[in-house]
Amino acid sequence: MITKLLSTLKKWALPIVVLYTIGITIGSLVHIGGIPNLNSGFDDKIFHFIAYTVFTILVYNYCSTIQITSAILISAVIVIIYGIIIEALQYGLTSYRTFDIFDALANALGVCFAAMMLKIRNKLKLK
Repeated sequence: MITKLLSTLKKWALPIVVLYTIGITIGSLVHIGGIPNLNSGFDDKIFHFIAYTVFTILVYNYCSTIQITSAILISAVIVIIYGIIIEALQYGLTSYRTFDIFDALANALGVCFAAMMLKIRNKLKLK
């Protein structure tokens, strides 16, 4: 089922990445109400982790459709750099958001988690 889903995603890889990027950019730079409350004390870090995990998988999916060598590494680097740029833009462009190193860390951990999962998936797929 996951393989079928990924093959369908490959056809729409670029539009999905573009739309997701726009969504993260808007969500990161526009003043939105509150985020759903999970009562964990670090809800926004969980959302950062999940958003950047998904983002990495989508970028990887696109990179693999155009057959980029080292697609996992390239995807991870692109998404981490994007996350840092967004954090800097929050500091420079908005008065209601700040640069938060822990947000950048949550983003990077989400990227690393996705990269590890993709690496494991690819190793299992080869067997």
